[in-house]
Amino acid sequence: MDDRTELLFGKENLDKLQNLRVAIIGIGGVGGYVFESLVRLGIKNILIVDNDKISLSNLNRQIIATRDVIGEYKVDVAEKRALSINKNINVIKSNEKLISDFTIIDSFKADYIIDCCDTLITKKNLIKYVANSNMKIISSMGCGKRKDASLLEVTDISKTSYDPIARELRYFIRKEKLKNIMVLCSKEIPIKQKKKEISSCSYVPALGGLLIVNYLVNQVLKLSI
Repeated sequence: MDDRTELLFGKENLDKLQNLRVAIIGIGGVGGYVFESLVRLGIKNILIVDNDKISLSNLNRQIIATRDVIGEYKVDVAEKRALSINKNINVIKSNEKLISDFTIIDSFKADYIIDCCDTLITKKNLIKYVANSNMKIISSMGCGKRKDASLLEVTDISKTSYDPIARELRYFIRKEKLKNIMVLCSKEIPIKQKKKEISSCSYVPALGGLLIVNYLVNQVLKLSI
């Protein structure tokens, strides 16, 4: 399945990419597209962590969500989908809720952590955890309440604006004296809504996930972006 990809990157570069060990925390709207893209790139070892099950509300934006899998754990559905694409992939999965115990990531020996979880405390703990390691992290901020995917970018968190999650994390990062934290963030002001449920669409989180993978590939291969 790698013929076209190898033609683009060359064997040496593709081997470098495929030998990465990537942990994805949260495989919903953004994380699902990160996972899909990495699987199709031929990444050999991927850890996926998510304690949620597929629900009807996921159908509008999550690539792994179909009516046939409502009620199933997302990690189980994602693993099955990955193996249907690349039978040689090694998917390590966990439906545990991560907060501060990252033993599973330690055991996996990740090179990159892609944080697509919804929980602010987990995001903070992951950033602090990576700061004391050789791993790198890309953290996804909010993609809900946005309509313009062209305003998404991967950037240093110090350069973000309008995003309430990023605002909280900037304060935390300054307090912890951390730096060089890369995030996916939108420059779009979130729409105001009265309902508690966060509004969303199909294409914004999709592009967000692909931008994260684009950044990861360019960083690993030291290409200009």
